[in-house]
Amino acid sequence: MATTAARRFGRRLVPSVSRRRFSSSAAGDALQRTQNHPSLNLCSAINQALHIALDTDPRSYVFGEDVSFGGVFRCTLGLADQFGKARVFNTPLCEQGIVGFGIGLAAMGNRAVAEIQFADYIFPAFDQIVNEAAKFRYRSGNQFNCGGLTIRAPYGAVGHGGHYHSQSPEAFFCHVPGIKVVIPRSPSQAKGLLLSCIRDPNPIVFFEPKWLYRLAVEEVPEHDYMLPLSEAEVIREGVDITLVGWGAQLSIMEEACLDAEKDGISCELIDLKTLLPWDKETVEASVRKTGRLLISHEAPVTGGFGAEISASIVERCFLRLEAPVARICGLDTPFPLVFEPFYLPTKNKILDAIKSTVNY
Repeated sequence: MATTAARRFGRRLVPSVSRRRFSSSAAGDALQRTQNHPSLNLCSAINQALHIALDTDPRSYVFGEDVSFGGVFRCTLGLADQFGKARVFNTPLCEQGIVGFGIGLAAMGNRAVAEIQFADYIFPAFDQIVNEAAKFRYRSGNQFNCGGLTIRAPYGAVGHGGHYHSQSPEAFFCHVPGIKVVIPRSPSQAKGLLLSCIRDPNPIVFFEPKWLYRLAVEEVPEHDYMLPLSEAEVIREGVDITLVGWGAQLSIMEEACLDAEKDGISCELIDLKTLLPWDKETVEASVRKTGRLLISHEAPVTGGFGAEISASIVERCFLRLEAPVARICGLDTPFPLVFEPFYLPTKNKILDAIKSTVNY
């Protein structure tokens, strides 16, 4: 069921992607072409984006653990062969060193794309990200910056990852002024958003939903294009309740929306895409229309980014709300192994919450 949902979800979103406004007219015009594009999974789309970044900017570098031979997920496969090991290279198993090196490389005017092999192991680099990268421009009075730094990290459930290969740590970084946090939902989104992150003048943490690396397949334009950051997207319109999510969770939420529709409930589904800074206006406009809000993410419910969205919408839309804001998220436990199906916010959990919120 999950496989079918992700594949169908990816294909269905191609027309909606083509209708978006993009950061440049050239990119928008290119994506609006109607010719067929090759079908890629998310891993291949990431590889294509990195290839374009390296090919179009000689100042760009890709590095991390095992990156030169393709990485554990093969997202960087073939890049070292084409661009040389001086620009695509392995690092020691030292996450703080990887990010610290990236900060210095970016501070010298380069585009540094650092890979953390799993988001679960990003925490040794936390000090470098929070106290160095995020504050580099501010503490120098804009004399220096490391805005050319992009940190890629596979995150989230994968079906068998257990405690140390399944976590969703995005909320930790959404508390840090000075960086951006971006999470794609599909291959075409991943390519366009990653290129925007690499070229953005701010340090960015780019979390890649590893469950979708090979599960999500859709048509992806081969050419160079970017998608705007900090712009949420309404990917399904509705009038009864607003659902907000990001990453792999969108396909699960889409399935819940389809089942709710069978019971006469019209759901509006929003992909946040950029969590920091997030698009409050799009979510607020939707909630003012529907009067109800449900947020879903894999990370534990307590202190998750859903809490920030909930608080902001209550502040902005209090008198328009017809029911309490619902959060369907991971449990407040370490990520389990055999109990993963019980931990995750599944379609049925979301569907039950949709019905209870609408019938409040």
